[in-house]
Amino acid sequence: MASKGKLASNDFDEQFLTCPVCMLHFRDARILPCLHTFCKQCLQEWAAKQQPLECPTCRTQVSLPDQGVDGLKTNFYVNNLLDFAAVKKGAEPGVPCQVCEGNVEGSNFWCADCATLMCESCTAVHRKLPATKDHEVTAEETLKVEKDVSKFQRKRHCNKHKNHELVFYCESCNALVCTACTAVDHRPGNDHNPVEISTVAQERKETLQGLLQEIDPRLKEIEASIDEVDKKMSKIIPSKDAATKQAKAYFRQLVDILQKREKEILSQIEEQCRVDSKGLEAKKEAIAFDLTELTSAQTFCQQAVEHGSDVHVVEVGNQIQTRVETLLAKPLDLESNWSEFQFVEKTALVDFEKEVDNFGGLETDIDVSKCNVVVKPAVRGFRCVAMLTTMKKGCPRVTKSEVVTTNMKDTFGNDVITQLQMTGGGVWEISYLPKVTGKHRLEVKVNSQHVAGSPFDVQVQSEDTPVLTIGRPGSGVGELSGPAGAAVDEDGNIAEVDNSNKRVQVFDADTGLPLRSFPVDGKKPYGIDVDSNGRFLVTSYGKDHGIRRYSTEGELLNTLQSDCVQDPAGVTALKDGRMVVTDNTQQSCLLLQPDGSLIREVGKGHFQFPLFIAADESRDVMFVTDRNADEIVAFDLDGNLMFTFGKKGKNDGELQGPRGITLDPAGNIIVANGDDGRVQVFGPDGTFIRKVATVKGGAARGVTLTPDGYIAVACCKAGCVELYRYM
Repeated sequence: MASKGKLASNDFDEQFLTCPVCMLHFRDARILPCLHTFCKQCLQEWAAKQQPLECPTCRTQVSLPDQGVDGLKTNFYVNNLLDFAAVKKGAEPGVPCQVCEGNVEGSNFWCADCATLMCESCTAVHRKLPATKDHEVTAEETLKVEKDVSKFQRKRHCNKHKNHELVFYCESCNALVCTACTAVDHRPGNDHNPVEISTVAQERKETLQGLLQEIDPRLKEIEASIDEVDKKMSKIIPSKDAATKQAKAYFRQLVDILQKREKEILSQIEEQCRVDSKGLEAKKEAIAFDLTELTSAQTFCQQAVEHGSDVHVVEVGNQIQTRVETLLAKPLDLESNWSEFQFVEKTALVDFEKEVDNFGGLETDIDVSKCNVVVKPAVRGFRCVAMLTTMKKGCPRVTKSEVVTTNMKDTFGNDVITQLQMTGGGVWEISYLPKVTGKHRLEVKVNSQHVAGSPFDVQVQSEDTPVLTIGRPGSGVGELSGPAGAAVDEDGNIAEVDNSNKRVQVFDADTGLPLRSFPVDGKKPYGIDVDSNGRFLVTSYGKDHGIRRYSTEGELLNTLQSDCVQDPAGVTALKDGRMVVTDNTQQSCLLLQPDGSLIREVGKGHFQFPLFIAADESRDVMFVTDRNADEIVAFDLDGNLMFTFGKKGKNDGELQGPRGITLDPAGNIIVANGDDGRVQVFGPDGTFIRKVATVKGGAARGVTLTPDGYIAVACCKAGCVELYRYM
């Protein structure tokens, strides 16, 4: 390996320089936000096939900048490696000049400014031209022995001043600039602060080095977890074989028991048949004997009557009479006293089939009594979920999918297809797509046993009905008075500014139960957002106005009361710690440093009454609601006006006192009307898409989108927060 900080030619391979899509060397390598790199052309073709764009490698959704793929950052590191490979090849004999394309004799030279291999003749001309005479050119002898990739990095030049190298970084504008820029557009002063790139780069490297130190323990933790999973995976087949052997032996015994019982029953039937046959045969013989005697007497009597002489009749008449009368008087047992026997199912097949589930089962280390299910709000026509956690000894525990069974019936008794997928250690997602509203029944079993609460009643709502209402009017725990700004914290819970009660309350997004609250200084708290460190930023206007930063638990960390901020309302935190706030008094937006100092004022002269704000940093755009103008105004982070949309009205796409605003992962804009309570969705360019709902009380304020696809809207007059299914 190369020494620390340097990369030698044997430290990378073709795969590192190959685009995962086209499988060729990168051509104009571009970086997605997930840090995966692809050819610019490959990304353009990929983006044309799907919207929103997903990373071809990790499937993370990507919101492209307004310039599309062109707006993505170039992976100069990969380009440098490609240059390095080209340089090393160029030092070999027989490689043509990249300028004249024909000279393969003599030595080659490398121009770092042009990233080009040149023959000796072209190099001589190159050094004489005024535009290129100062370029850094390296001879072949150096190319052959050089091992450090950094020696072959392309120089970056200013887009505006083509011959000037980028050597400064304007911290105020977050932009790389050249020496000429520092004398014109980025002159040092209140609005600009150009610093040498090396200084900024060193600070960034130190920050990244700190992150690297944090990554190593996490990597070891993950690797240890993978090893543990591998160990458990190695036990799966032996466990399967043992369980299969035991199951087969068990069911063979069950079969033996059933076959033995079958033989017993068949033997009983055989014996009963023999005994009954013998009895009936004896009965038949007795009855046949009586028949023979009576038939014989009948024949004798008939012959005497029809053919006997008088002497004969007189002589045997009394004897015949006595015999016949005796036979007629003889009691006869003509009944067989036998009833037909039949097989009786003492256990009906349908009952036996139900009991089969109890004839053995797959026993795991899961405590069914401790398993729990969280049924999330359900909406017709949307993919809905319930989350099952399989537990053992108070902790989530992984088990086999065959152990878990689910089924669902809709309000009419029809089957609803459910799908089961493990999302984490011991956590299972039960998904389904309800087609009708009303009460559904969800049955969840583990090891053929119902988990606690199963079957569950699931109330499926229509699309424009809130799936959950959080809070009610009042000042107690979980009660709200004049709810304003809304945000989602790092755990996915809903944080709501309780304006009149001067506090922030945090609610569970699944159940609506209050989790915690903390008081907010200032007369009128209004806007809220969560920064990249999970801390709350809360604005308050009026007396003792300011922007206050609170910990995740609600501890006041600091108060930003800059002279440039007079009446803060909405606030949004940027990823690098900067923030943007709206200021009603100044009728503008203020881009602030993390310490609250002003970077620039945005939108002066374009607003009547700016309130809430949302930013899409991947596209370098922020959207601001203007209550009095009934419109949405879009600026880039440099403060340039991009476009506006909206007009006053009650129809779809029209606005009435817009307040809350947020963005979905695809860059669509969700706007809540303060005057009539309508919540509407617009495309990234402001084109109307659809209406979501109209909130209770018709006075919507802050709006936010939960990680699992619900819109939370603060209902000012109703004193609550309503959740609607969005995606």
